[in-house]
Amino acid sequence: MINVFIGYDQKEKVAYDVLSYSILKYSSQPVSITPLHLPNLKSIFNRGQEALCSTEFSFSRFIVPHLLQYKGWGIFMDCDMLMLQDISHLWNLRDEKYAVQVCKHNYQPKNSSKFLGKKQTAYKKKNWSSLMVFNAARCTSLSKAYVHKASGLELHQFKWLQSEKMIGSLPLEWNWLAEEYRFNKDIYNIHYTEGGPWFKDSAGVDYSDLWMTHYHESKAINITQ
Repeated sequence: MINVFIGYDQKEKVAYDVLSYSILKYSSQPVSITPLHLPNLKSIFNRGQEALCSTEFSFSRFIVPHLLQYKGWGIFMDCDMLMLQDISHLWNLRDEKYAVQVCKHNYQPKNSSKFLGKKQTAYKKKNWSSLMVFNAARCTSLSKAYVHKASGLELHQFKWLQSEKMIGSLPLEWNWLAEEYRFNKDIYNIHYTEGGPWFKDSAGVDYSDLWMTHYHESKAINITQ
């Protein structure tokens, strides 16, 4: 079973739905998809939002190893993504040497603001945490108490690890930043980090046609006689 946890935000419900559909569409193995919806996490995670948080799951993503009881593996994904490849290929990249594996982006955001007018912040390891393959047994430092008290930078810059050597690299094609990276047809997972086509102001972003195709497929009702 491939365990996938997706950040859930009330403002982007449709993004969660379409990402979930795209994962199931291409997967050749059973997938368990869990939304990190804050009302469902109250007994485990009740940290409030902060001014710089652009989504409801800015911090809750780091509770995934706890949800896995610090056993096995799990994939976290931001909801503003679209899977175009069999997720089992990503799952097969798991490496016991690492506590977590990510796409190690090295870029400066082009814009000063994000979707819905949220302030854009630039920091080291930006967007590394938007897709993470957790080796839960090696992430015990992400206790409930730590995730509730650690600063945003401590969490998103992986300062909860003893060494950066515990962070493995994944091909950037698994977290391709639309609008930030050149247009590329040979990618596995699109990340609409500057806003996706479900928002009016970003309706024409790169790969918007692909997202709309999957959106319509996910809403179609197929009745066979």
